[in-house]
Amino acid sequence: MSFLRISNIRVDVTEPEDRLPRRVAKRLGLHGTDVTRWRILRKSLDARSRRELKFVYTVLVELPDADLVKRLLANKPTEVEAFVPSQFDDPEPGREPCEARPVVIGSGPAGLLAGYYLAMKGYRPLIIERGQAVKQRAPAVRAFEAGGGHDPENNYLFGEGGAGTFSDGKLTSRMGGPDVDWVLERLVDCGGKPSLVYEQRPHLGSNRLPLIVRNLRRRIEALGGEYLFGCRLEGLDTVDGALRGLRTSHGYIAATQAVLGIGHSARDTYRMLLDAGIPMRQKGFQLGLRIEQPQEQINRHKYGRPEYLPLLGAADYTLTAHGQRDVYSFCMCAGGITIPSISEPGCIATNGMSNSRRNSPFANSGIMVTLEPHEFGSEHVLAGMELQRRFESLAFALAGSDYSAPIQTAADFLAGRTPPKGQRVESSYRRGTTALDLNEVLPPAVSAAIRSGLPIMDRKWRGDFLAHAHLLGPEMRGSSPVRIERDTLSRQSPACRGLYPVGEGAGFAGGIVSAAVDGLLSAKQIVRQSAPCR
Repeated sequence: MSFLRISNIRVDVTEPEDRLPRRVAKRLGLHGTDVTRWRILRKSLDARSRRELKFVYTVLVELPDADLVKRLLANKPTEVEAFVPSQFDDPEPGREPCEARPVVIGSGPAGLLAGYYLAMKGYRPLIIERGQAVKQRAPAVRAFEAGGGHDPENNYLFGEGGAGTFSDGKLTSRMGGPDVDWVLERLVDCGGKPSLVYEQRPHLGSNRLPLIVRNLRRRIEALGGEYLFGCRLEGLDTVDGALRGLRTSHGYIAATQAVLGIGHSARDTYRMLLDAGIPMRQKGFQLGLRIEQPQEQINRHKYGRPEYLPLLGAADYTLTAHGQRDVYSFCMCAGGITIPSISEPGCIATNGMSNSRRNSPFANSGIMVTLEPHEFGSEHVLAGMELQRRFESLAFALAGSDYSAPIQTAADFLAGRTPPKGQRVESSYRRGTTALDLNEVLPPAVSAAIRSGLPIMDRKWRGDFLAHAHLLGPEMRGSSPVRIERDTLSRQSPACRGLYPVGEGAGFAGGIVSAAVDGLLSAKQIVRQSAPCR
């Protein structure tokens, strides 16, 4: 078989996808019936002209006749090229048996996909998770949203599936290749829609994510893996620089290989690792505010024509304002809600999520800035983490110490006006809001950058972006303020052989897909190193 990749196939958004083979055949100068084996590699929306929105496709065509492919390419058709699909690297197990089955610490995307791969290869991994399974986690989150107390072990950030379980479920990634494809295909196998593998901005939705992580768990368990919920990592047992076991809230677990997928909010674990001598360093991280606007306003600006909405669903956006310090949208949640993204009591930090239908009347997005290590105020490894905690605690106290979120209209924030006491601003945030000057809950350099960047974004939208907008904050958990060092080739901690730091918590990823791929790559390395334990 021979393959051709055809790029930039532009069709009106109203045209059914099953007509694509005809368009492909026309591009190649073939009959429609000649194109029988094809698949979409990429699909994106071109919304630059609101009068005529287009889907833009890249399609892979499989043809049985190599000579036909050569003739087609000889005619130099526009945006058509020979294509050799990359093969997924699936290493054979090493020969030295494991002394104990591998342990995966954390069930977020990195740990979950590492565990799945190890289970598929016969390693029967043990996955430990400090929070609870989604069946218990979801009611705890709902109870907190309804005004209940905060559980530091089972919340929006800790529990089965990690922070991604209660998020927008974005699968956008700058990465590509067979490892990304493998991750996306596993998500489809476990309940995601088939188009996840080729959409430019694939989206699972927070209502579907619990089902998907539960299905992944069931597959891991069916392959011999095991889960321990409510099990927090509390210490490492090492001998001569090699891992021998884990001290946990469930007791001692013998382990010579462990995937460390703790997520970016396990602050107590960072402290324990530092005390245990695991090399770490400061890392720049994202922080800022969350902006909310009426979703109808975003739809109107993006689509122009109301008849597009039933076809395309709630509109999203990506915006950047370049200046002395770049300001950018982050984790935009169309038709979503703003949530309290906190792992500790006495703190408040915001984030966003949306269901698969994206049917909230609000749009929300992070408006973020990157803070570099030299701005943390200290050379201590955990200085960025302490900076996060300081502003989250301040926001909690200023907003009334009841997990309400500080809120301010965009107009007042830009003008430097303190909101009137008791001002009410309608928001999707369910724990209630308190009108405050948001400049008080951010480092001065960050608030100054956002005040400079928002008007630039508004000008790009000809005044549509900030009309009716308000801001909540702070948003402090955009990424990890720490990187846990690892060897480039072995992917192990240089101070602890057998410990594999992965994902967002280790500072090596920035989203569901990149974290999952990072976990997968370390699982592959474990497979190369040793055979399944007997």
